[in-house]
Amino acid sequence: MNIIEKILANHSQQKTVKPEEIIDVVIDTRAARDFGGANVVNNLIDNGFSVHDASKTIFTFDCNPGGSDQKYAANQHYCRQYARENDITVFDVDAGVGTHIAIDKGMVWPGSTFVSTDSHANIMGALGSFGQGMGDQDIAAAWAKGSVWFKVPESVKIILKGKRPEKVSAKDIALNLLGIFGANKLLGCSVEIYGEDVDHFTLDERITISSMGTEMGAIIILFSPSAEIMQFCEEKTGRKLDPIMADADALYKETHEIDFTTFVPMVAMPGHPHDDTSVVKVKGTKIDSGFIGSCTNGRIADLRVAASILKGKKVAPGVVLKIVPSTDAIWNQALDEGLIKIFKDAGALVSNAGCAGCAAGQVGQNGPEEVTISTGNRNFSGKQGKGLVYLASPAIVAASAIAGSITTPDDLPDHPALFEKKGILKPLASSAKQHSEEKKTVVEGRVWIIKQDDIDTDMIFHNRYLTITDIKEMGQYTFDNLKGYQDFAKKALPNDIVITSKNFGAGSSRQQAVDCFISLGISCILAESYGAIYERNAINAALPILTYTPEVLDEIGLESGDTIRVNFLTGEFTNLKNNKTASIHKFYDAQYQIYKNGGLLG
Repeated sequence: MNIIEKILANHSQQKTVKPEEIIDVVIDTRAARDFGGANVVNNLIDNGFSVHDASKTIFTFDCNPGGSDQKYAANQHYCRQYARENDITVFDVDAGVGTHIAIDKGMVWPGSTFVSTDSHANIMGALGSFGQGMGDQDIAAAWAKGSVWFKVPESVKIILKGKRPEKVSAKDIALNLLGIFGANKLLGCSVEIYGEDVDHFTLDERITISSMGTEMGAIIILFSPSAEIMQFCEEKTGRKLDPIMADADALYKETHEIDFTTFVPMVAMPGHPHDDTSVVKVKGTKIDSGFIGSCTNGRIADLRVAASILKGKKVAPGVVLKIVPSTDAIWNQALDEGLIKIFKDAGALVSNAGCAGCAAGQVGQNGPEEVTISTGNRNFSGKQGKGLVYLASPAIVAASAIAGSITTPDDLPDHPALFEKKGILKPLASSAKQHSEEKKTVVEGRVWIIKQDDIDTDMIFHNRYLTITDIKEMGQYTFDNLKGYQDFAKKALPNDIVITSKNFGAGSSRQQAVDCFISLGISCILAESYGAIYERNAINAALPILTYTPEVLDEIGLESGDTIRVNFLTGEFTNLKNNKTASIHKFYDAQYQIYKNGGLLG
């Protein structure tokens, strides 16, 4: 078996597992964050469930440290009350990013399992541990039962051949891989990375690369733990551990050998983490702000790199640089090493530990038309604010903040780029539906064909609405961040059907991106493929989702506005305008059982 198969077998009381098998997986550590936590608690209370094992259960308040938004504050307080009643540990607003806390406090280790309402829980692959981001129903089930159902993924092996080029950071490695594989070529797969230089990657570097597996559509990016990683984990857990390694004859869906020597420093262009280019091609692009932090680049090694570039220099006039360590322990370490003073002397804003701009709940957001260069893992439209976000390494962000424009540390100008006056600024641009759900296996409805790949959860249900917990309020915000479909919620009718392309629901683990369709009464969604977390969330919420191959639309002459009939159990797909019929993939058994049950928690 390969690494993921060994971990899942060890946690499912089975000697072996194979791709596509549906198994129950015991979860070693079960976490919920501040925005997802309130919904997890609601699910537990509404269904009369208790917590299976409080010693393995935690809250992490990392999205909005300080509760600066009233709804966040209410959700955090609600979770604290539940934690007190049930002896659950809370890593509160002073602690930092939950996944990093779990790593640094020994709550994960090679071969362990971890779930959270954080779509970057797969960061645990850095240790050779299985981490998975899940929606609030999944997490509620894990808290109540101690295990969750899971479909064993196929695995892909990537071999980085040759030596890492000088000045290529872990973030550059992740962006180079995104440039090769895009957002969906590794969709739903577990990825293992090997290579002569890979064995020497530090924990912080592995965290950076694993954390961006979500942006590649992968379930997880796994590394075999090195001796250094094993020693770290044994110190944190206080016990002797066995490494987790793939067997020599392990099977993989694909093996890719990549010439590591061709990798170069990269940036991701605004809008998509996989729209990558060499930093050389965008040098000189004027920036308004920079951000160093997030679960991808908030480790002490990242801060040291930034400090080495910022020391004795100043952030360019008018440019705002925000720096957020990933945990409070790292913040204090940076203080002890004198890094915080370097940052402050350079003119940067240093905030308390947390997710910062990625969660749109702390520092790091930008305004309309603002150009930001960020070490975050996502730059979807609207994700870190209303402006344009480039993704890059801490070294490039620090150098760009000094230069006032995108550059590299070895090409700092004698004088920073200044802002030009552009004249008078333009002013800023300034009924939920709920329908009873019937468990039909055949539905008819008007079609919306949205032929677009990689529609992410920020396009479906933007993160500014994440504090909404009442499903009746969610429908009105559906697709309001998807260009061309901002008025979808006003025009949608009960029983309408959405047909889209590849990797629908990429990105966040937010349940609202599923529940908003239920709120509107959408009868089903058809896509060529789904983001791995989104697929689970939809199935668990009993929202009918099916997959199809592109040619079937042509076979039945389907156009937007036509009415179709879909049979979930047979896969029969009929255009009622001309009575032409084709076949799509039907429900699989586990999906049908959950649907018939009214959802995972029904």
